[in-house]
Amino acid sequence: MRFKTDENIHPAVAAFLQRCGHDTLTVWDQGMRGASDTRVLDTCCREARVLITMDLDFADVRLMRSDSSTGTIVLRLNRQDRTSALEAIKRVVPLVESQPLLQHLWVVDERRVRIRGALSPPIQ
Repeated sequence: MRFKTDENIHPAVAAFLQRCGHDTLTVWDQGMRGASDTRVLDTCCREARVLITMDLDFADVRLMRSDSSTGTIVLRLNRQDRTSALEAIKRVVPLVESQPLLQHLWVVDERRVRIRGALSPPIQ
């Protein structure tokens, strides 16, 4: 899977995903720090990458374009530190193989992963 981590995601998350065999870039590495949400989404679509972010604006399904969205994972964690983000991603990685991700929104908290289609009701 191809991922892009947003500027609010600790670099250790990208490193972990890379060790798991996923093609992962960061907003920081690409010089996109401070870029608008629209620019980040457009770049993810152009690069065919799933965005991983803690920015709750990306949890708005109205931002998802069913024809071009490559998918978004929003980490909605009580603590937004390195350890909490890594623990959440470690729970997500096994699901990548068995659950729909492309053109879907995943909202991950400490207890569960909720998956929504681009313009559909929750499916988990």
